[in-house]
Amino acid sequence: MKIIVPMAGMGKRMRPHTLTIPKPLIPIAGKPIVHRLVEDIASVVQQPIEEVGFVIGRSFGKEVELSLQKVAESIGAKGSIFYQDEALGTAHALYCAKDMLEGNVIVAYADTLFKANFTLDAEKDGIVWVQKVQDPSAFGVVRVDDRNVITGFVEKPTTFVSDLAIIGIYYFRDGAFLKQELQYLIDNNITNAGEYQLTNVLDNMKSKGSQFVPGQVEEWLDCGNKDATVHTNQRYLEYIKDNLTPPASSGSENSVIIPPVYIGENVKISNSVIGPYVSVGDNTTISNSRIRNTIVQTNTLVDNANLEDSMLGNFVTLKLSSSNFSIGDYNSVVES
Repeated sequence: MKIIVPMAGMGKRMRPHTLTIPKPLIPIAGKPIVHRLVEDIASVVQQPIEEVGFVIGRSFGKEVELSLQKVAESIGAKGSIFYQDEALGTAHALYCAKDMLEGNVIVAYADTLFKANFTLDAEKDGIVWVQKVQDPSAFGVVRVDDRNVITGFVEKPTTFVSDLAIIGIYYFRDGAFLKQELQYLIDNNITNAGEYQLTNVLDNMKSKGSQFVPGQVEEWLDCGNKDATVHTNQRYLEYIKDNLTPPASSGSENSVIIPPVYIGENVKISNSVIGPYVSVGDNTTISNSRIRNTIVQTNTLVDNANLEDSMLGNFVTLKLSSSNFSIGDYNSVVES
């Protein structure tokens, strides 16, 4: 089994946090989004993961590439890097990793996480993971028949055709067939609004005999903007609350920790109330503060703050009482 993770987008809705790092490397309960995604996929697959391919922007840099390769190694797989130099759609992003397309392949776009309680049936031609939504017009959706087989794929329908939104995770039993259909799309310049869409590839494969079925997740967690990411952090802390133990290098003095809370290495907390649903990154110091439902990243100093539903980047200094902040890396906000 192979996993391909297209993640070359700029993450503009997550600015200022994506000005310095790609969105999939933003931490959720102490691990980057993409790390959580790869682990979650590996947990529902009943066979070893041979290779994980990451489709990134060339400007991401070697440090990011090394981080991604370590993510693959954490599940016992080889990590491979591919570049997408132009944002030309979901099918084009996957096409950039065409050298990996053979055998069993899972494709997972790195802006979504999920909670699932099932194992992958690798004998299916293809699986498209979906979740019911109230407003399907913002998503690609699938139509299904009375046998629960997918009969059609529709991008952002203007009239109601289905409420089963595609969450961006797919399984293909025959990666070589997928590669062939991606090549056909590119060679014939078949686009929607100037982009090559994976739904067109799925339609072509279906018309040639592939049978796709929907895969249902228990919970679909978006990481598209600050508020959604903070909510996803909350949900993950709830999932893993029984395994959250602060490392020996971290400590608190005259403070209250209300679980679930993730605390990284070398964290110092004093005269504060932290939690519930807070993640604190490595080498961070918090004093005289009240923090709830918030992500605080690494090497950050927080003093005399009242934070809720907030997100602080790396190397931030915050000395200001407020209730809701989104502060990117290497910024200081100090009350005069």
